[in-house]
Formats: sequence, structure tokens, C-alpha cells
Amino acid sequence: MSIDKIVKFMLIFVPITLLAQWLHLSHALIFILSVLAIVPLAALIAGTTEVIAAVIGPTFGGLLNATFGNLTEMVVSVVALRAGLIEVVKASILGSVIANLLLGLGLSMFLGGLRFKEQKFHPEIARLNSSALLLSVLVLVTPSAIHLTSTTQLLERQLQRFSVAASLLLLIFYTLTIIFFNKKRKDEAELLLLENPEVETNHPNGMGKQIFILLGLTVFLIIISEILVGNLEETIKVMGFSELFTGTFILPLFSGIVEYITCISAGTKNQMDLSVSVAIGSTLQITLFVTPILVLISLFMTTPLTLEFNIFVIFAAVSSVLIINSISSDGSSNWLEGVLLLIFYSVLGAAFYLHP
Repeated sequence: MSIDKIVKFMLIFVPITLLAQWLHLSHALIFILSVLAIVPLAALIAGTTEVIAAVIGPTFGGLLNATFGNLTEMVVSVVALRAGLIEVVKASILGSVIANLLLGLGLSMFLGGLRFKEQKFHPEIARLNSSALLLSVLVLVTPSAIHLTSTTQLLERQLQRFSVAASLLLLIFYTLTIIFFNKKRKDEAELLLLENPEVETNHPNGMGKQIFILLGLTVFLIIISEILVGNLEETIKVMGFSELFTGTFILPLFSGIVEYITCISAGTKNQMDLSVSVAIGSTLQITLFVTPILVLISLFMTTPLTLEFNIFVIFAAVSSVLIINSISSDGSSNWLEGVLLLIFYSVLGAAFYLHP
């Protein structure tokens, strides 16, 4: 069965989740069903966004991808912020970084390496993306670094102001990266057109239909996210998980499943450029776009979101970025490097599960 058929089949979990919520079944069951319902919605939103982006051009298409590419994480996080689950949101932000880099890229390198002895990708693009990723993670680390190196703590008001200023700077940098890479892609496309004049650009038809589908999927995503978050706290108690483990490992495991599947599929087809681009690009969207937007949105809520994260989560995220920087420096990968990433992800998972 193809991935598209699996995604369409999983849509059955959307009405099942709504029915389970209406019947007031157990919190844990509803939580699991809502997680399964979010997977196909996220996949279809990503596919619809790509179709629309191909029509409206690279500049606005890039902004559209930035907005809807990680819509699942953003919607779930906003709903969780409204529910006051600040620590879960913070953990899920850096948890997505860890999962994309270690799990998604690790599986891609491992499974791709089993089929191909060595896989190549453009080291300069990977290096630039990794450097941007390191910048964003270090910015997120700064408030905690101040606490560790200072005898006095930042006042909550000062921390909030710093978070807003840092978020605006990250959004400016993300906008510049979109402009840079869109210009690069445009130049490459023009060069390809000059070398192959017979190449035509196909624009999909039915854009109005695609926008309607995107809006409909977004509405269902918001509804299911409300159900998921509403049953999250009781599920954590039943399963014995901590908020830290749930936010760092459980939620990102499902909200980012579309990226993981894309990475694995590209890796097994010897398309490591695509795999690395998806894994690091999605992570950049989370750190440079989703997180700053969440900080700004939270200003209108009871408890604002700041950029002060749990020290152990920061250690895990920074370590993941440093490992990816090391692996991507030579522009090649093999199955052993994939195992390295997966082993580290497993070690972190065990550590977070045991963390009090």
C-alpha cells in the first residue's frame, strides 16, 4: 500500500476521535486516537501547501510553506499555551529539533546506507543550514546561560522583553534566509531553462479548490488539537509520563511524522540532498519561525512564553545540532552515521524517561 493510500485511510481516525470525545471515553484512548488523527491531517496540509506554493511563486510560496509547513506544531502549541501547559510547549519545541535531526535524518542515513555504500549531498548548503540552526539554538539557550552565570536572576519582565526582542531578530533572519534561498533557486531555474529551452513549468490547476481544502483541513486540525490537549494532562497521569518526556519525545514523534517519512523515502532513493534539506529545513522553521511566533502570540495570553528552557533539554538540542554539523561537514553519509544518530536519540529518550 502506497503512502498516499495509508494517509487517506488514516483519515478515518478523525471522525472516530470526534465520536470518542462525544462519548466521553477514557482520556488515554482519546489522546491516542487524536494523535493518530493528526498524522493524516498534517500530511495532507503539507501536500496541499506545496501545490499552492508551486502556483504563487517562490517568494510567497516560501512564506506559505513557512506558515503551514509546521502548522501542526504551531496549532498544538497555541492550544497548549491557552491551557497553561507552558513546560510541555517548551519541551516540544526543542523536542522537535531533536527528533528531526536524530530520528528523521538518522533513519534516512541508516536505511539509505544499507542500499547505497555512500550517499552524497551538497556540503555547502548543509553547512549553511547547520550554521543557521546553531545560531537559532544558541539564541534559545541565552536566557538559561544568563541564569547559570549570574548571581541574580532575570526578572520575569526582563526575560519577557528579551524573548520578544530575540524572537523579532530570529524572524528577521528567517525572512533573509527565505530571500537568499529563493534567489538561489531562481538563478538555478533560469540556468536550467537556458540549457534546456524545451523545459516547461507546469502550474497545477484548481487553486481555489486547493485553498478550500487547506482551510477545511486547518479547521479539523484545530478541533483535533483541542481534543488532544484537553486529554493530555490526564493521559500523562495515567501513563506515568512526565511533562518533560511527553513534550520532548511523545508529541514530536507524531507531529513531525510527515517529515520523517519524507526523509526516509528520499534516503532510500539515494536523494540525500532532499533528506538533509527536509530535516534541517523543518528544524529551522521551528526555531526561526514557529518559536518566535509562539512567543509573540503568547503576549495576548495569561502566561507569556519566554525563551528560558530546561537545561537538560537545551543540552540535548545543542548536542544534536553539533553532531549534525560534524556529520554534514564532508557532504557524505553512510549507514554507520545513521546508527550513531539513532543510538544518541535512544539514549536521550531513556534519559528523559528516567528524568524526575
